[in-house]
Amino acid sequence: MALDTFFHNKIEGMKLEIIQGQAVLRRLEAQRNDYNSRVRLLREELGLLQQPGSYVGEVVKVMGTKKVLVKVHPEGKYVVDISDNVDITKLAVGKRVTLLSDSYKLEKMLPSSVDPLVSLMMVEKVPDSTYDMIGGLDQQIKEIKEVIELGLKHPELFESLGISQPKGVLLYGPPGTGKTLLARAVAHHTDCKFIRVSGSELVQKYIGEGSRMVRELFVMAREHAPSIIFMDEIDSIGSSRVEGSSGGDSEVQRTMLELLNQLDGFEPTKNIKVIMATNRLDILDPALLRPGRIDRKIEFPPPTVEARADILRIHSRSMNLTRGINLTKIAEKMNGCSGAELKGVCTEAGMYALRERRIHVTNSDFELATAKVLNKHDDKEVSLELSRRFSDGLPVLQDTSETGKAQGALVVEQEMHPKYIIYDKSHIYGLRD
Repeated sequence: MALDTFFHNKIEGMKLEIIQGQAVLRRLEAQRNDYNSRVRLLREELGLLQQPGSYVGEVVKVMGTKKVLVKVHPEGKYVVDISDNVDITKLAVGKRVTLLSDSYKLEKMLPSSVDPLVSLMMVEKVPDSTYDMIGGLDQQIKEIKEVIELGLKHPELFESLGISQPKGVLLYGPPGTGKTLLARAVAHHTDCKFIRVSGSELVQKYIGEGSRMVRELFVMAREHAPSIIFMDEIDSIGSSRVEGSSGGDSEVQRTMLELLNQLDGFEPTKNIKVIMATNRLDILDPALLRPGRIDRKIEFPPPTVEARADILRIHSRSMNLTRGINLTKIAEKMNGCSGAELKGVCTEAGMYALRERRIHVTNSDFELATAKVLNKHDDKEVSLELSRRFSDGLPVLQDTSETGKAQGALVVEQEMHPKYIIYDKSHIYGLRD
């Protein structure tokens, strides 16, 4: 019996040693594989270092299936052979390639050189804006769908009719009327790359920099097609040309000429659409507005009463509103206001509710927010409104600040501690001790 126990313990110990040895073996095998990978990478790097250097050139013309005309700066142009590992179907005029220094054989195709500042203009994700988030612009949505969305989704319709697709569209109107929002919604519904650039970003200090950025912008758009280029504030580079302009104006004009060249240079079937926006249509150059470059001009006027009510409903649908709030009545008060100002009313109404530590928004919040956005209320109106809200309010105390503005404080008794509501003609600052 004792002998059986001895051999049993011996066997168990040997099994444990085998398990430990197998673990050590697996660890050593992993280290060996890691070292082999490092050696392979070092050999590849050494092989690349031992190869002769290469020249960088630009394809000028593809000559058949075996030859290509390449321009190498500053040496000149050469007709070179194509390596077997290069797909000739991807070679195009303007493509950057490398040539072996000893045989001048085309070895590799390089990606297009794009300025990092231009690369930052691309919105990587598809914008989350939709047509449901836009109020009062039904006609504008219909027109931009015909120009942009229809050409990207159903190009065969234009081919069957024998007409060319529109290249670009111009959105013009006062600030805050939804031009940028509509452009983002189009990119969302077409599932395109959205490249947004401000016209002021293309105005550069040095000669030729703005033109180069415009060229690289369209190169990037071609590589990521289908894509939409949204150029905001186009009036900063597209203003009418005048005689006797200074050096800075001449550089802006060169940038605009490059933009005109790019608009003429790409085909509409390349799945690239251009949307421009401005609030100064009167100063744009006629050459930029002609058909073939800008095929449709869409006006964004100030919203009507129905449109303003629709915008208020869109921005307040996620708010916790009490009963009795008449958004149509609020919209009637805001004659001439833009969509951005209407959104600001909803935000300010929520801020007034937060100041009173409420989780719901009342009609009086909207009234105060409307008065603040319109900047039409005075001391008397505000004091009356605050007196109505706080039934135990005392008479208003008048004072003059350092800036000369008349300010007031309404004393509110709350738990035996006086509170003050500080306000002036355009702001209500809330409670303070």
